[in-house]
Amino acid sequence: MKPQRSETISFWQGVSIIVGANIGAGILSLPYGAKNGGYLALLAALLVAGFLTTASMLFVAEVALRTKEPLQLSGLARKYLGQTGSWLIFAGVVVNGLGALIAYTTGSGSILSDIFGISPSVGSLIFFVPGLVVVWFGLKATGRSEQGLSVAMIVLILFLCAWTFVGPGVDIGNLTYVHPFFIIPIVNLAVFSFIAQYTVPELARGLAETNPRGLPRAVIVGMGLTGFLLAIVPLAALGMLGPDSITEVVTVGWGQELGQIAYVLSNIFALLAMMTSFWAIALTLMTNIFDRFRWPSHGASGYRIAALSLVGVPPFVIGVFQLTGFVSALGYAGGFAGAIMSVVPVLMLHRARRFGDQEPAWTAGWVAHPLIQALLIIVFGLAFVYSLLSAVGLIPDGWA
Repeated sequence: MKPQRSETISFWQGVSIIVGANIGAGILSLPYGAKNGGYLALLAALLVAGFLTTASMLFVAEVALRTKEPLQLSGLARKYLGQTGSWLIFAGVVVNGLGALIAYTTGSGSILSDIFGISPSVGSLIFFVPGLVVVWFGLKATGRSEQGLSVAMIVLILFLCAWTFVGPGVDIGNLTYVHPFFIIPIVNLAVFSFIAQYTVPELARGLAETNPRGLPRAVIVGMGLTGFLLAIVPLAALGMLGPDSITEVVTVGWGQELGQIAYVLSNIFALLAMMTSFWAIALTLMTNIFDRFRWPSHGASGYRIAALSLVGVPPFVIGVFQLTGFVSALGYAGGFAGAIMSVVPVLMLHRARRFGDQEPAWTAGWVAHPLIQALLIIVFGLAFVYSLLSAVGLIPDGWA
């Protein structure tokens, strides 16, 4: 089955989808999540989680290129691992997606309430409506929208960081302390910040027909940009504010410290970050629902409305009634979903190399070395154990 012409995307639209998916709630919560362990511990966590997640995404890219039909993660897992693998990966996509969308409900509502003096619920509704409208129109519309807002978001990040460095500056003491005891929860949060395996099949759907070798390059460029942005924001915010003044949503305290104009700009950045991530996550969640339940994705408005309702209504209700906190929602989602979406692609790669439909235009090469596969399973498996212990309250004080 060839992708429809309207579903093809450009290389930079593919990069934007990855950056947009990653630069969302994670970047807003990383500085607060890193305050106990320190910035250097955060850098180490970002390097480990970023490299291993990129490797996992490249595995998915090779699996997608070995497959003729443009399937989503749950569809690829069904093809190569059977129903159990498909349900596992679908659960990972759902847990990650709902965790992020819940965080965007509470975060966007709070920001719009603070700026315009409206209720947080109305603010969340104002955020959700345009978000779902873009997702309704599919991959092409999402790719174009991601490209535009991602450029604006990166410009705002660099502007605010430059303002911080040139203006009040950073205190080196706020960046050089390290408390290794707290690195485990930082790794767990970093895992969430890099989870974007679910976007790779979407990129394959848009690039495989016209630019198949552009798929792995888009993954690497997108993840590299993500790592740079995830590192520079805590550098500026934590460096300036210090661990005692950093806020749970970093833009609140960061903007207030720089002044009124910066406060507004930082909150605009936060909204853009949430929106770009919302689009990528909601789109892939919707298309995975199509794949998992074998619903038609084109020419059947009823199924599209049902899938979009499943994507939008539960996180909106949970977020508006504040049934979970911002950072705790991200932490649980990161551990569970990160483990599933990073480990299952290893299994899919092995099966696809034996039973794939075609020779791919690109293979993962040295990144698929058995030692890297083993390291990926160990690190993300431990993150999964952490999430289990966290969910039942068995982790040490200060880790939650």
